[in-house]
Amino acid sequence: MRFTCDTNYEYRSRRSFVLSPSAAVASSQAPATEAGVHVLRAGGSAADAAIAVAAALQVTQACSTGLGGDAFCLYYEAATGTVHAYNGSGRSPRALTAEAARAVAVDSDEVIASQATVAGGASEAAGVIPTVAGTSPRLPDYHVHTVTVPGAADAWLETHRRFGRLPLADVLLPAVRLARDGFALGPMTARWWSRGVERQVAGRRHGHELMVDGRSPTVGERLRNPGLARVLESLAADGRESFYEGWIAERIIEEIEYEGGCMSAEDLAAHRGEWVEPMRVRYGGFDVWECPPNGQGLAALLALRIYGHLPPEMRAEPVDRLHAQVEAMRLAFADAARFVADPAFAPAPLGELLGDDYAASRAAGIRLDRAMPSVGPGLPAHVAGSDTVYFSVVDAEGNGCSFINSNFAGFGTGIVPRGCGFTLQNRGLGFVLEPGHANELAPGKRPYHTIIPGLMTREGRLAAVFGVMGGMMQPQGHLQVVGRLVDEGLDPQAALDASRFQLAGGDPNGTVLVEEGTDPGVAAELGARGHEVEEIAGEQRAIFGLGQVIARGDDGVLWSGSDPRGDGQAGGF
Repeated sequence: MRFTCDTNYEYRSRRSFVLSPSAAVASSQAPATEAGVHVLRAGGSAADAAIAVAAALQVTQACSTGLGGDAFCLYYEAATGTVHAYNGSGRSPRALTAEAARAVAVDSDEVIASQATVAGGASEAAGVIPTVAGTSPRLPDYHVHTVTVPGAADAWLETHRRFGRLPLADVLLPAVRLARDGFALGPMTARWWSRGVERQVAGRRHGHELMVDGRSPTVGERLRNPGLARVLESLAADGRESFYEGWIAERIIEEIEYEGGCMSAEDLAAHRGEWVEPMRVRYGGFDVWECPPNGQGLAALLALRIYGHLPPEMRAEPVDRLHAQVEAMRLAFADAARFVADPAFAPAPLGELLGDDYAASRAAGIRLDRAMPSVGPGLPAHVAGSDTVYFSVVDAEGNGCSFINSNFAGFGTGIVPRGCGFTLQNRGLGFVLEPGHANELAPGKRPYHTIIPGLMTREGRLAAVFGVMGGMMQPQGHLQVVGRLVDEGLDPQAALDASRFQLAGGDPNGTVLVEEGTDPGVAAELGARGHEVEEIAGEQRAIFGLGQVIARGDDGVLWSGSDPRGDGQAGGF
């Protein structure tokens, strides 16, 4: 890729891009980036470094991620020019039925409406529930029935087994040391941690494992997590057995039973993630890759396909470009809400959805002079009648790893298995309770997943690994970051610094949130075309997600960026 850089560069954020001739890591926490760089310098692969980063983030940003959650991975294998995808999402308990869930469900209309506002639209990292369109009624936000089998440990181990080079103990050692010796929280993370403690963790019987003297740690205060250090050491020594069948599994089930849940030891022991065929679309001379459903990467690719089918004159001016992206995203979210589900229960017609004819038919409904009055899902021909952390790694051999790991909403349920130092996710909120819906909760089923890693290649060579964390913001962030890299030629840091929009809560017919820094004239013109527009400023800008990007320049040098909306950094050598 080729980027422009004015020698009179205006520092619109507190960050510059990072240039690395050999290898690079970009993550949302400085100690995690340092862990990944350390492993790369020791001769580790991109997979080794990715697991080191994931484990360090479990320690330093447990308010967003961890072993109690799920993970997805895209891995570019330089030797073969192949992109591999891993689905590390867990399933609902086999004893949990939709009827049982409906018995404890709440009417979420009021909740969803509030989440379409500034306060409610915040990032998963802040402990606010991302919503999936059409999920009323639904399970209570932090109910034990929202716990699905944690898939992250399996994803770490399987990625390491297939592409790792160093012993797992060496890969996990930086995180073990962080947990045992302690670490200090940055300013943004301390805010998210404090909110999560108040909402989710403080009332749990082992929540003290993530606190200091019964309260949330403050900025710069050292927090130790000896229980988590033991978990990581056990994972390195005994592999998946310790987590899914051994003492860790026993502690998970013990706590779920205490909370009144129905997950069993058999549910944990039966868990396996899977290597799956990644999806891709062509955009601006690049192949853009995403994991297939049950993740919402489909929404990102649909939006790129629809936007890419618009004539150039509809994307030339800033206001036209923004309007067109909003409209493409609206159509993509409507389709995602209809078709994204566990493919074992409801396979989506991916070939048709991502084909030229379908993209052209959806794009044909977009007009420059006004917003579409309402948006619903399309109908492919043969269907008629019917918080997260993200990080990027590239190693010296050119392998690239795009990895994302999440508890769903901040600390997830806030339930802490005794002596383990991590929380269990509330990913089950991705199910709907509407009878007959493709994403209706069922025993042993995987829910609609918000977390999505992204990757780009050109002519079979790695071009970029990228992602933007934050609930329903993620496919919207992918659309905007890819557009700025490919269409505008911005370097990765500038692409991340640029102001963003968000369809609040992923609602295709909802409010368009625009970030502080958006041209006021552009925002006003959006309103004139029929969009309901709201500007978001200050701390609330976290709703626009936290991204990381590593892109390869035409001369092979790696250009890295880390989102200014968080505490992360990029590094390399």
